[in-house]
Amino acid sequence: MPDAAPHPLLDVLLAGGARADRLTHVRTLPAREGVTVDWPTWADPALVEAYRSAGVTRPWVHQAAAASAAWAGQHVALATSTGSGKSLAFWLPALTAVGRTLPPQQRGSVLYLSPTKALAADQLHALERVLAAMPDDAGRSIRVSTCDGDTPTEERRWVQDYADVVLTNPDFLHFSLLPNHRRWSRFLRALRYVVVDEGHTYRGVFGAHVSLVLRRLARLVEHHRGGELTFVVASATSADPAVSAARLLGVESVTAVTDDGSPSGRRTIALWQPPELMSFAFTRSAGAAEGDDDPWALPDPLDASHAEAEQTAVVTADGAAEHPRRTATAEVADLLADLAASGARTLAFTRSRRGAESVAQAARDHLRPVSTDLSRRIAAYRGGYLPEERRELEQAIRTGALLGLATTNALELGVDISGLDAVLIAGWPGTRMSLWQQAGRAGRAGADGLVAFVAREDPLDTYLVTHPEAVFDAPLEATVFDPANRYVLAPQLCAAAQEVPLRAEDLARFGDPAHVRAILDELVEGGALRRRPSGWYWTHAQPAAGMADLRGSGGRPVRVVEATTGRLLGTVDAGSADGQVHDGAVYVHQGTTFVVDHLDLTDRVALVVRRDVDHGTWSREVMTIAIDEPAVEQTREWGPISWGLGPVEVTSQVISFERRRLPDLQVLGTEPLDLPERSLATTAVWWTVPEYVLRAAGLDADVVPGALHAAEHASIGLLPLLATCDRWDLGGVSTELHPDTGEATVFVYDGYPGGAGFAERGYELGATWLRATRDAIAACPCDHGCPACVQSPKCGNYNSPLDKAAAVTLLDTVLSHAPQES
Repeated sequence: MPDAAPHPLLDVLLAGGARADRLTHVRTLPAREGVTVDWPTWADPALVEAYRSAGVTRPWVHQAAAASAAWAGQHVALATSTGSGKSLAFWLPALTAVGRTLPPQQRGSVLYLSPTKALAADQLHALERVLAAMPDDAGRSIRVSTCDGDTPTEERRWVQDYADVVLTNPDFLHFSLLPNHRRWSRFLRALRYVVVDEGHTYRGVFGAHVSLVLRRLARLVEHHRGGELTFVVASATSADPAVSAARLLGVESVTAVTDDGSPSGRRTIALWQPPELMSFAFTRSAGAAEGDDDPWALPDPLDASHAEAEQTAVVTADGAAEHPRRTATAEVADLLADLAASGARTLAFTRSRRGAESVAQAARDHLRPVSTDLSRRIAAYRGGYLPEERRELEQAIRTGALLGLATTNALELGVDISGLDAVLIAGWPGTRMSLWQQAGRAGRAGADGLVAFVAREDPLDTYLVTHPEAVFDAPLEATVFDPANRYVLAPQLCAAAQEVPLRAEDLARFGDPAHVRAILDELVEGGALRRRPSGWYWTHAQPAAGMADLRGSGGRPVRVVEATTGRLLGTVDAGSADGQVHDGAVYVHQGTTFVVDHLDLTDRVALVVRRDVDHGTWSREVMTIAIDEPAVEQTREWGPISWGLGPVEVTSQVISFERRRLPDLQVLGTEPLDLPERSLATTAVWWTVPEYVLRAAGLDADVVPGALHAAEHASIGLLPLLATCDRWDLGGVSTELHPDTGEATVFVYDGYPGGAGFAERGYELGATWLRATRDAIAACPCDHGCPACVQSPKCGNYNSPLDKAAAVTLLDTVLSHAPQES
């Protein structure tokens, strides 16, 4: 363990020892000295002078190495820590190129891509400061602008005609810039550098789409001027950054720069487990026999409201009460309030929009008796807020007007918020990359910082706070995405064909030519494309880009509008709308409660009315899954145990919702809903157990559904240990007799059309995955099952039936047939 004293703010968290039993592990990482080098000789002297005037006398070694590699025309993957100055590494060569004639009589141009509009806006402000500091007004000749879906038409025309540097996002590139490439021909002819910031966020279906969008961009640049682009992919520290970047860009060679030369202050990392609570029992009817875990379901009721903190019941199917732990959101709200009261500037990361609202409101409530002014210095920040709201909050936390900000992962990325003292993380953020990215917000710019990871009652969280080596010593993950996914590749090929007809020589740019040609044949057969001797053509009036759902959200978001005023409160992802903003649902915005009066699925709007209520709402969903048997990709046998990997069709429907009183979550009533069925064609991994094996293990018909359901939940919770996903990217179904297998079956599927590579990872590491699942369940001290082991925060059947002991027996039985590891 590094020998360094812990951060003094740890005493604030421990409350003079009153919370000492909640600290499961603490590790203080020592400070790191910075290593600088001389400025590259090729760099624009005026630009170097601007950086010097901003206090950068010499660049960090990784900045110079990445900048020089990019200047030499190499694609670069820069993977260093949060706050290590990655932006200088890509702006130095890019802006130097803009200021020179390459070739003569033509200015170079630069395209900057970030996953969020907020990050692009932040980079614009930083870039404008650098340009303004260039001597002799040299920076005034470099024309810089953001351009995205919010940009007015006249301003967009100016950008097309005059901008040298354009900052945008993959969505605008896909839906607007590339389809209208002729209008952007001046910019594309001059394009030399493409910066892909926060490259580690491009995973799953989103990563696959962005990979193909970037290949379309390179193709169009070649079409307009010939020659190649230089890409710089800036990323959090990750495994195999060069390999991931090469797959993202569709190129063979990428230069990785990973030796971080920036300084770092001491950083104290605390692993924290909330305490057990007094509990009480209440009964309810059991759910459906078939278990299901929906990637679009609402967060856990135990994560629903700040008010629930001290009296929560965890109930098994037979009505027996467990002793649950306090929720992570309630615990983080207390810690945030204590840190704010001590004057510490803190970010509190939560797993959901509802969680961010909950933590902020609870912290305000805790602080109000101490100081009304102090309570006003806490706020929530999340996706779905209007852009002007987000900008105001970012500025307030920068200046210290706010002391605490409860946020979703919207602030995980590189928005420049420095000077923070502490970071609280409510629940595992999905990957170690995200954990360290969030942790890096504490003590930026070389200052000391405190980070506390607060476990939710979740199998993976519980495992991690009791196995610190899995947090600190395990290797970082590699990003997982599959550009060959036909549900991604097919619409992207249509978009490419509309931009410029596809030729045979283009196919290798988009993947294996044989696979690409097979997808094109399907598109021709279905009437999407027309095949001619010269290539493949899009001949429809509507834009092809609309066929692709870049972020896998399930379609256009639903707008949440206050019915009495017409005020837009925010948006909800299409895939979440049925469960979150159905008629009668309670919706929380900045601590204010609204009730949904009507969800209009045609116009994609939920009308809400302001109302104070004493309850929350939780939706119930039914689900079925069917295997596309002719297309099953892989199978294997562990004796009588069968494994499969392949395409499935998941059909789900939100059928009702419960009103539950706060804080005790007592069910007040159930209301039916009339919502349509939703279908998802995706990829699943599954394993089956014959009936005679179950009976031989002592698992009779009464306990099998609960055993399968519990094993399904826990395995979904543990798969993120092995893949770059979190449980919200996954879904599951379990049943004692599935019609396609004829046996008891557990399915875990990717929550995105066509799949995202996560189920495949589970298939590849099946034995490791199920052993970790079995051990996490067995190690939990509860008697009947709880959120820390087998209950799921997104179960569509209200976590019933579940049988913890039978799940351990089931997994022991399955693993007893696994091949012996060599």
